[in-house]
Amino acid sequence: MQNDAQRSARTDWDERIALRSDEEREFAFPDLDPPKEVRAVGGVGQVTIDWTPVDGAAGYLILRGIGERGPLQPVDHHSGDVLSVPSPPYVDTTVTAGTPYRYAVASVPEVTVLDGRPSQTVGAVPLVADGIVPTVEVTVDVVAAGTELAKPWVPMIGSERLSQLLCTDRTGGHEIGVELEDALRRMHDEIGVRTVRAHAIFHDDTHVITGSGYDFSVVDTIYDKLLAIGLRPVVELGFMPRELASDPSKTVFEYGAIISPPASYDAWYDLVRALVQHLVDRYGLDEVLTWDFEVWNEANLEVFWSGTKTEWLQLYDVSAAAVKSVDPRLAVGGPSSAAAGWVDDLLDHTKRYGTPIDFVSTHTYGSPPLDVRASLERHGYGDLRILWTEWGVTPTHFNPINDSVFSGVFLLRGMKSAAGRIDALSYWVASDHFEELGRPPRLLHGGFGLQTVGGLAKPRYHAMTLLSRLGPVELPVTLTGDGADSLIEAWASRDRDRVAVLLWNLTLDQTKANGASELTRNIRLELPGVDPSWQATATTLAVGAADVATAAQGLPDWPTDDQLAELAQQTKLVSTPLELHDGTVELSLPMPSAVLVELRLRRG
Repeated sequence: MQNDAQRSARTDWDERIALRSDEEREFAFPDLDPPKEVRAVGGVGQVTIDWTPVDGAAGYLILRGIGERGPLQPVDHHSGDVLSVPSPPYVDTTVTAGTPYRYAVASVPEVTVLDGRPSQTVGAVPLVADGIVPTVEVTVDVVAAGTELAKPWVPMIGSERLSQLLCTDRTGGHEIGVELEDALRRMHDEIGVRTVRAHAIFHDDTHVITGSGYDFSVVDTIYDKLLAIGLRPVVELGFMPRELASDPSKTVFEYGAIISPPASYDAWYDLVRALVQHLVDRYGLDEVLTWDFEVWNEANLEVFWSGTKTEWLQLYDVSAAAVKSVDPRLAVGGPSSAAAGWVDDLLDHTKRYGTPIDFVSTHTYGSPPLDVRASLERHGYGDLRILWTEWGVTPTHFNPINDSVFSGVFLLRGMKSAAGRIDALSYWVASDHFEELGRPPRLLHGGFGLQTVGGLAKPRYHAMTLLSRLGPVELPVTLTGDGADSLIEAWASRDRDRVAVLLWNLTLDQTKANGASELTRNIRLELPGVDPSWQATATTLAVGAADVATAAQGLPDWPTDDQLAELAQQTKLVSTPLELHDGTVELSLPMPSAVLVELRLRRG
């Protein structure tokens, strides 16, 4: 019966996940000029496209044609989600070496706008590999004053619905609640994450409505566990309790979350207000003032909201009023949308009708988050916080890319892109104890988690670890060479007695997730002014290094405890000595891979 239910949930998901709710609007997006000074440079296995940013653009579409007159089409990096990117440059590796291409770039004000005016075209030819690996020179100003290093991974992480913390069922022999709690504790203790965002606090399994009123005892048990770890919840207000639903037959996921509007918006107001007041009474106003209340999840997709946009905007209005009725300083926001949709719709609505909003939240997969600051400025909301409450390498469940090194290096690229322009970038999710479309069928099944069932670190968790080892001061970095700043990126930092430089090699092109030899680059890392007595080490994330998917090949679907312990040992991040000559380090970076170079005062 469970397999039938899983197949039904997956079939429903596959059929409806791409269906957007209505996109009719009462306002018009600006007609943005295309970028000027577009440049395209061919390198070995790639073309790097660069351009001058445009005011008001949330992102850019890269357009490509073959020959002098071939039609221009958006470049698809095969992520299964948004094709727009937030900023220049862009590396196109979906090319054939030796073929002449024409490129243009279009500015887009919002993700659903796909017909921006293209810039003038420029030509480039990707080079044929000649057996000589190109070199990228990376120079770090280690004596600069530097600036504060932004850490968008710290504020938030995603999770399966938190009622699973109470679940005593087992997956692969591992108790779900215990391991989910351990996974969240590890995010807090090792990575420094502060909050957890999850679905379904009003799902039937929390039993918030009784015959005589409200009962928040299950919610209390959940949040008590979370707070005991040191984490705070992001309270996503949803899904719809069965007792309030206008149509309880409208559901999503294998666990049957109800997605219909309420039969009575007054009843929904009363529930939200009662929950918020209860949380304030239980945990104290000072504590709950540090929490965020997010209205629903991805209502701009039919699979998550069976009503209209107008009905969801009414839900937002009622929810915001209920939260603020307890204390006007409590933070509420949305639209918690898929692929950056409905952001402008909500901002336009709240500005027109005076509905409070404290933050904008949205989601995307497969590329760095778009720059929704343009939307805030357009609607006169320059000071709102920006929370990407879901983000990841793919929106697809059970996708092998989730277990790959590629996904770990992708996480690094996205976090650097978000730094300084986004308040929180929440990776979806902490643990493979996740059952929206069914529980994990084997240890490595392409699950969304940063950690496996059994608690092994995947490459994405290792990427978080490398980020956590950056220092508090960001240092200036200059890159030159074939793929500099597009294929190869660097993030440099300093603390009291250490310099840490994180370098990686990545394309967004998921057809190359397993690697592409022509994209390998040699790195010459220059650190002028560094004390020559310092000791250098390298910590590497690459195929076969800190790579659980490679190490687990040949093992049974569910390894024994001894095998898991051996895998944990085999897939640890390992630091090895590096030669430092006259302030220079040389190394090789395949695609995908990352390395953290650390320099410390030699002791003893």
